Amino acid sequence: MTDRHATTAAPDRRRPRPWGDPLFRGLAAAAAGFFLLLTGAILLELTRGSSLSLAKFGPSFLWSTAWNPVTGDFGAFSSIAGTLVSTAIAMALAVPLSLVIALFLVELAPPAVAKPVGAAIELLAAVPSIIYGMWGLFVFAPLMSDHVQPFLSDHLGFLPLFQGPPMGIGMLTAGIILALMILPFITSVMRDVLRMVPPVVKEAGYGMGSTVWEVTRQVTVRYGARGMAGACLLGLGRAVGETMAVTFVIGNNHRVGTSLFDAGNTIASALANEFAEAADPLYLSALVELGLVLFLITFAIQGLTHVWIRRLERSAGRGL
Repeated sequence: MTDRHATTAAPDRRRPRPWGDPLFRGLAAAAAGFFLLLTGAILLELTRGSSLSLAKFGPSFLWSTAWNPVTGDFGAFSSIAGTLVSTAIAMALAVPLSLVIALFLVELAPPAVAKPVGAAIELLAAVPSIIYGMWGLFVFAPLMSDHVQPFLSDHLGFLPLFQGPPMGIGMLTAGIILALMILPFITSVMRDVLRMVPPVVKEAGYGMGSTVWEVTRQVTVRYGARGMAGACLLGLGRAVGETMAVTFVIGNNHRVGTSLFDAGNTIASALANEFAEAADPLYLSALVELGLVLFLITFAIQGLTHVWIRRLERSAGRGL
């Protein structure tokens, strides 16, 4: 006799398919897509707003040094040059100082010193940019005019970069103020990156007889190279687009000078100074095109930096 229970299908004991993973995946994809759409919308709006300037000046807008709202003749070269030069000065000063400070806080300083200094650096990162600009105009610019620029002119005046009257404001002052602004950001990130280096890796170096300098150079810095490059990228992004601090001390002159003492301007400072006054449609369109150029410069810098980081990772892997 056949057991009637043998023909009964076994119950399905499989776990129900979780819904959390697909939901999380969808939300993450939607967030990423939103930022892509936002970036595309900004690019589209900048292109649309600068259509009049693009149609009249074409590619010559990028290398033209003219900027005359009265005659309707505009060019972006002076603003582009000022942006790149001030950013280069800031990075040249801030990156080595940030690396040295971060290494001191992580490798050499006792906790009684590292904690208050680290807190002070984080507080400096929270200071608004307009405060840096006001301090630069009323305190730092007179110092540059009375002491720093005359000293540079007396000792390095044979170079075109350090010639001209010591006005206090100018490209060099703007670059130094930018360096002071981005220094806390780069230092904070570098410090956190260096803290993440596994102690066992450094202890292995010390166990092989290496000095503190050798372990720092060959182990700590190489291990955190990618994170430190990201810190530099963060500072670079702020320096390129900084507005108010630069506007106070750069002089705001649409002219390409050969000396770092000369007044100049950046794309961001030009937009801050002139956007509210631009009643003429062509004038407004030229300013919007300046914003488009700054947008594309930022993209180009980020792309080149990512390529450099990948090459740095490959070279570090071969070295280790």
